[in-house]
Amino acid sequence: MRLKKDYYEVLGVGRSADAQAIKKAYRKLAKKYHPDSNEGNAHAAEQFKEVNEAYGVLGDEEKRKLYDQFGHAAFEGDAGAYGGAGNGFRGSYGGQKSGFHEYHFESGEDMDDILKNLFGGNFHSGSEKFYRSGSYGDDFGGGYQERDFSYGFKRKGSDLNAEMEISFEKAALGGSQLIHLKDGSGTVKSLEVNIPAGIEPGKIIRLKGKGNPGIQGGEAGDLLLKVTVKEKPGFSRKGQDVYSTVRIPFVTAVLGGEATIPTIYGNVVCKIKEGTKPGSKIRLKGKGIVSMRNSSVKGDQYVTIEIQAPEKLTQDAKRKLREFDQACKMSATG
Repeated sequence: MRLKKDYYEVLGVGRSADAQAIKKAYRKLAKKYHPDSNEGNAHAAEQFKEVNEAYGVLGDEEKRKLYDQFGHAAFEGDAGAYGGAGNGFRGSYGGQKSGFHEYHFESGEDMDDILKNLFGGNFHSGSEKFYRSGSYGDDFGGGYQERDFSYGFKRKGSDLNAEMEISFEKAALGGSQLIHLKDGSGTVKSLEVNIPAGIEPGKIIRLKGKGNPGIQGGEAGDLLLKVTVKEKPGFSRKGQDVYSTVRIPFVTAVLGGEATIPTIYGNVVCKIKEGTKPGSKIRLKGKGIVSMRNSSVKGDQYVTIEIQAPEKLTQDAKRKLREFDQACKMSATG
């Protein structure tokens, strides 16, 4: 059996501390070492057990008197610190393999009130009991087996994470999309997701209450969907601006004219200036992507001009093209 620590030392109070000081110290330490705040921390779990054990004695006026007089020896044998007649606390244990313990507080400090003060109004003990899963050793009659705690107060369910792929247009314009998810039991569920206009790749859409169910009536967790966006041939995005290219005939570039340019809002017809060069850019104001923060703000579309050279020419067309080339040279020198 391990050597027990002095209960006053465990709570960090002096032997002359009054009941209020002891209660205050206990609440502070119980909150600090509570398993919900120290998941996977074996040291914190052990400290939490020691703090509860110390307060079980020092928080009771009669037991404290016995402890002050006889120390730990006052509670050895059948009158253990967590058993024995008249100590106001009864415990039932299932041994190392049970994994379930039930504690009844019958006198002294109301543990239900303590836990409510520690963890807020979400605590529900039910018939002045609270439950713990996991087997304890040492004074509890066996080796420490588990550190999986589950108390009888409400807890929100854990969140779930998944990915969803949407089209370039859906990311830009928004809308709804049906997704199908398979839960742990293999059941496929369908959910309709609202896509906000202007969402960027990598952003998260949170579906409240669509995660794992809560504990003891607590609210369900959320479903977090990471967005990926499909590529759209001929288009790219940088922030709220859209970039694309358009190919115009050689004659249109030389003589000027009109060109039809696709946008995410539909086709628009733009005027092409006479003598437009390859690589020139056209800015289509407001044809970019809407801002998620301000729906009245949109980016622009920048269109790069490519010149489409004729692939097949008749002999007559070639002769005229040479005449055109000669005329251009004479004009440049003349």
